[in-house]
Amino acid sequence: MASDVRSRMAHSALRLIAERGIQGTAIADVLERSGAPRGSVYYHFPGGKDEMVMAAMEYMATDARAPLHAMRGSDVGGVITGFVNLWRGVLQKSDYAAGCAAAGVTVSAETEELRAAARKVFEVWVADLTELFVDAGVEKTKAADLAWMLEASTEGAVIFARSERSMRALDLVEKQLLAFAQTLA
Repeated sequence: MASDVRSRMAHSALRLIAERGIQGTAIADVLERSGAPRGSVYYHFPGGKDEMVMAAMEYMATDARAPLHAMRGSDVGGVITGFVNLWRGVLQKSDYAAGCAAAGVTVSAETEELRAAARKVFEVWVADLTELFVDAGVEKTKAADLAWMLEASTEGAVIFARSERSMRALDLVEKQLLAFAQTLA
């Protein structure tokens, strides 16, 4: 039960950071969104907001990778489209209010420890994408480069999508990466 409250709070912090960044995410908002009592902060996150952000990043670096793992067995195009569709889903579900929480931490963290936690998220997601591309038949070095390109270009496209309230940038990234992937076969 106690870990359920902690988990709800970390997930709520994750969603708020994805929408507002760290500075725009107040502990009171996390409590309200998670339904946790005020004393929960001191019990579950005695290190305060930074500890809560770390827990959110840890979730992204572990359990939040399940949609990537579900892409096992996909061809290269399926991995590209599947990854882009993950972000389309985030944007649609949030009515373009949310982006990537790891990006939010990267640009708004005031400590190297928090930026390192966000960097770990990107590293493990890129490692997962690389493995998916290798499993789909792409040579390891090219697979790693494609994974980095997919992650970086999709992150940028999510920013444009939020700004424009349009999937145009994601559509373009997907189209170009699918065309590029054809040259790897």
